[in-house]
Amino acid sequence: MAVVTMRQLLESGVHFGHQTRRWNPKMKRFIFTERNGIYIVDLQQSLTYIDSAYNFVKETVAHGGTILFVGTKKQAQEPVAEQAARVGMPYVNQRWLGGMLTNFQTVNKRLQRLKELELVDFDDVAGSAFTKKELLIMRRERDKLAKTLGGIRDMTKVPSAIWIVDTNKEHLAVDEARKLGIPIVAILDTNCDPDVVDYKIPGNDDAIRAVSLLTRVIADAAAEGLMQRHSGRSGGTDAAAADAEPLAEWERELLAGAEADLAGGATTPTEAAQAETTEAAAEPVVAATDAAAQDAATVGDDSTPAGEAAEAPGQDAAPAIDVPDVATPATEGDAASK
Repeated sequence: MAVVTMRQLLESGVHFGHQTRRWNPKMKRFIFTERNGIYIVDLQQSLTYIDSAYNFVKETVAHGGTILFVGTKKQAQEPVAEQAARVGMPYVNQRWLGGMLTNFQTVNKRLQRLKELELVDFDDVAGSAFTKKELLIMRRERDKLAKTLGGIRDMTKVPSAIWIVDTNKEHLAVDEARKLGIPIVAILDTNCDPDVVDYKIPGNDDAIRAVSLLTRVIADAAAEGLMQRHSGRSGGTDAAAADAEPLAEWERELLAGAEADLAGGATTPTEAAQAETTEAAAEPVVAATDAAAQDAATVGDDSTPAGEAAEAPGQDAAPAIDVPDVATPATEGDAASK
């Protein structure tokens, strides 16, 4: 089933392209027609490409990857931040800093600096080791870093893929991703170059509703990938693996000890349970045999085997398990006494 319907795309205005004089000839194969000086995108192709991008993002996240959401234009800032935060993915919605991917080591140092500044209590001037002016400078530095790097605060490595709204405006992000070989998933308007995008979605990248819809679809794919990752399955496993939870440390130790005992020739848990069942079933037989022997000793002759069993309680009860050998003399003794 499609992850989005044709009606949703039409209602969001995904089919509207740019004016005919502002087009890229490479996008000709994605254009359905022209109306009132505006190109109309072929939504049938858009549905196919959306499914392809959805599956790619889902599998990438399911295998432990991360998706970087990028959209710094006004129409994309809020949807990008909202959807990325919903699925716990990094995002850039204010300004793309040069080298954010190709020079990630330096960017990571600035992230560490941001985390250090977040630990400072700027309201406690008296108890701080800094002057009021130093605290003011540090507060401004923290606000600036939080504005530009707050979305990637928890990103510890280069992302596995990148979602871009408007590849023309985010050309720096596109160039860096291509240099590092990072797959690009992006919305392609009629003025974009499809050759720079790996997983393209033909559509409108200027309307707020269109950007919100397509960004939500990518976020849903990431959410489904996260569920697959946490449930311990990757699409083809059975439902039992999906319900499995990670073992606690004490459970892993117990399991390791049981495996070591089995490797050393110890009794398996199944065999131990069967042995306990056999012993429990044998106890009533032994008790009944002892009771019959005591009765025979009371009314019978001491020379009978039953009397001998009564006179020697300290001996092993194992021979008394043979019910016919013990019960038969006891019965004869009773008959003789009567």
